[in-house]
Amino acid sequence: MNELDVFRALSDPTRRAVLDRLLAGEKNATELREGLDISQPAVSQHIAILRSAGLISEARVGRRVNYSVNPDGLNPLFDWLTRYRAFWPDRVDRLKTLLKEIDQ
Repeated sequence: MNELDVFRALSDPTRRAVLDRLLAGEKNATELREGLDISQPAVSQHIAILRSAGLISEARVGRRVNYSVNPDGLNPLFDWLTRYRAFWPDRVDRLKTLLKEIDQ
């Protein structure tokens, strides 16, 4: 899994809603579907994409499957953002210097 998988998974508003619901705690697919205007197979597809991106994990208890947020799932996204976090301050500082030189 990489940052592209995470971006793709989070690009869909329904998947973001599912992930948001899991912030409150473990839920099964039926509980995740409540209030969403989508079918059970569609929820299963969204869950599969979130799982393959590493954003959620599952725990089987008998026939029941509960899903929860994988706390490490956003690490590829954080790593990607960190690379750019160092990039922008340097660029802004260089722009400020250039603008000062132009003003003089």
